[in-house]
Amino acid sequence: SITGETVELLEPYLDMEDYNLETAKKVCGNVAGLCSWTQAMAYFYGINKEVLPLKANLALQEGRLAAAQTELNNAQIQLDEKQMELDQVQAMYDTAMKEKQALLDDAEACRRKMKNATALIEGLGGEKLRWTASSKNFQNQIINLVGNVLLATGFLSYSGPFNQEYRNLLLQLWKKEMDNSKIPYSNDLNLTGMLVDNATVGEWNLQGLPNDDLSIENGIIVTKASRYPLLIDPQGQGKIWIKNKEKNNGLQVNRWFNIFYVCVI
Repeated sequence: SITGETVELLEPYLDMEDYNLETAKKVCGNVAGLCSWTQAMAYFYGINKEVLPLKANLALQEGRLAAAQTELNNAQIQLDEKQMELDQVQAMYDTAMKEKQALLDDAEACRRKMKNATALIEGLGGEKLRWTASSKNFQNQIINLVGNVLLATGFLSYSGPFNQEYRNLLLQLWKKEMDNSKIPYSNDLNLTGMLVDNATVGEWNLQGLPNDDLSIENGIIVTKASRYPLLIDPQGQGKIWIKNKEKNNGLQVNRWFNIFYVCVI
C-alpha cells in the first residue's frame, strides 16, 4: 500500500543525519525499530518500483513460454508421428531397393545367359548342315546295317586263306548276290574301319604288326574270329606281333613254324 507520495513525504526525514538506527537506539529501542522499518519500506518501494514491471514481464513471458511449450509438445508429437511414418516409408524403400537390386542381378544373369546362348546358337549355326548330313548318314547306316554286318561276318569267316586280290573279289561277289537279294549295304563300306579303330591299329603296329592292309585284315581276323587261326608266317612278323601282344597275358610259347604269312581259319 506504500505509494510514491508517501515516500516523497518521508524523504525529508530520511535525509536527516540523526534519522538512523544507531541514533534511534540511544533514544528508544522501539523507536529505533520503527525508524529502521520506515527506511526499509522506502528502500523496498524504490526496488519494488523496478521489480514490478519485471514481474509483469516475467508473467507475460511465462505465459508465452507455456504457450510455446504447448506448441513445442504438439510439434514434438507431430514430429514423432512423422518420424514413425518416415521409418515405415524408409523400411518400405529399403525393401523395394533390395527387390530392385535382386531384379537387376537376375536381369544381368539373364542377359549373360542370353548372350552365351546367342553365341552358342551362332557358333552352332554352322554345324546345322553337318548335323543334317550326319543325321541322314546315320539313318542310311541303320538301313544298311544288316548288309554291312553280313559282309563283315563273311569277311571274318571265309576270307582268311586268301590274299588281298581274292578277298576283294569275294567282297564284290557277295555284294552282287546281296544286290540280287535286295539286301541294303553301304557302297563305301570299309571293313577295316568297321571292325577296328585307328588306336587299336596303331597299338598293333607298335607291337610289330606291319602297317599294310593285308596284315591289318589278318590282325582283325585273328582277334575278332571265333575260331583259332593258323598263321603261315615265313618272315616271323605274325609271331613277333602275337608274342608282344600277349606278353602281359602270360602267353607260353612251345613251338613255332616259320612258314608263309597268311591267316587261315
